[in-house]
Amino acid sequence: MSRSPFDPPLSAYPEVLPIFPLAGTVLLPGGRLPLNIFEPRYLAMVADALKSDRMIGMIQPREGQDQMPHPEVYRIGGMGRITSFAETDDGRYLITLAGLCRFEVREELPQVNGYRRAVPDFSRFKADPDAAADGQIDRKRLVELLRGYFKARGIKADWRGIEAAGDEGLVSTLAMLCPFQPSEKQALLEAADLPARGRTMITILEMSTTVPGGEMRH
Repeated sequence: MSRSPFDPPLSAYPEVLPIFPLAGTVLLPGGRLPLNIFEPRYLAMVADALKSDRMIGMIQPREGQDQMPHPEVYRIGGMGRITSFAETDDGRYLITLAGLCRFEVREELPQVNGYRRAVPDFSRFKADPDAAADGQIDRKRLVELLRGYFKARGIKADWRGIEAAGDEGLVSTLAMLCPFQPSEKQALLEAADLPARGRTMITILEMSTTVPGGEMRH
């Protein structure tokens, strides 16, 4: 990926990370995630992050846990840096997180101002900030399946933008924005690298757009 000159090196990653459990939402390295923050605990989380390193960890609750007051979360999430911030007249924050690196939750710490915190372990994902070369995915098959997936769901797409996107940017954006199941998004997040993520996405799209007889769903 193309690193921003404002991105910190791995050695400067935080030892304690605020985490935001949100079902159906993953943040991949190089991705951009807009968020509308309105709950008091997450308003406090963003305010505290802005006072320090601007880092927040996005993580999904486990299946069936998303409506619980303190849901069990997956062990793997994605850390992002706040790159844009705005206040609204009705007391919300509008922020964008730029995905930096995935992390594993080593342990959770006591809450601060109502939000959860974790000790992150980045050791498995040291390669995340490095550039990923194009040509590592079966792009032709991916786009073919994507056309059927979008058509079946009535989703309009910017095909010029899709064709122009690099492999990593395309796969990361699709993983974050497509209405996949939370477990499917988690599988994409946890895929080892770009080629593995591309293969996983193709499998998800094949399962989503075909029935056992091979016919397209409508």
